[in-house]
Amino acid sequence: MRSASISRKTAETDVSVSVALDGTGRSTISTGIGFLDHMLELLARHALFDIDVKVAGDLHVDQHHSAEDCGIALGQAFAKALGDKRGMTRYADVHLPMDETLTRVCVDISGRPFLVFRTQFRVEKIGQFDTELVREWFQAFAMNAGLTLHVETFYGENAHHIAESCFKGLARALRKAVAVDPREDGRVPSTKGSL
Repeated sequence: MRSASISRKTAETDVSVSVALDGTGRSTISTGIGFLDHMLELLARHALFDIDVKVAGDLHVDQHHSAEDCGIALGQAFAKALGDKRGMTRYADVHLPMDETLTRVCVDISGRPFLVFRTQFRVEKIGQFDTELVREWFQAFAMNAGLTLHVETFYGENAHHIAESCFKGLARALRKAVAVDPREDGRVPSTKGSL
């Protein structure tokens, strides 16, 4: 099973995560941020990854450090779980509808991290959650997972639906990209021989 665990402790947060890429979608999430917990549960369920996350952060300051450091640690665990990337599909894209919202997510597990995030929110908060932290989480995850990641919301009104379409789209794209392609016959999916 492709899996990994990461622990990351700073003066601002104490984060422990584990990821199993060939899982069933089981998750145990506790970030101290209810909305982020919900998004990570969706990520696990729709990617069919088993994910455990525990974050103790400086929420008395705000949610930024906890959300960002969670993305960093999950990205590191994802990259570690992939190992040498032999046999995986590598590329994937998804158009994810969520009621009135439509978001496209495209991923290349390239080892060359880059994020294009063309999603806007009309409100600053979803409950107590700062909507700008959606992009911050995606940035942290992509940079540490080694992903080229493009996220674009074509249209949408409800901020919850927009955020959810981004996380579910990422989940479905990663599910396809990490899938083992039997025609690769254990090769790294690159003409360079490594990623």
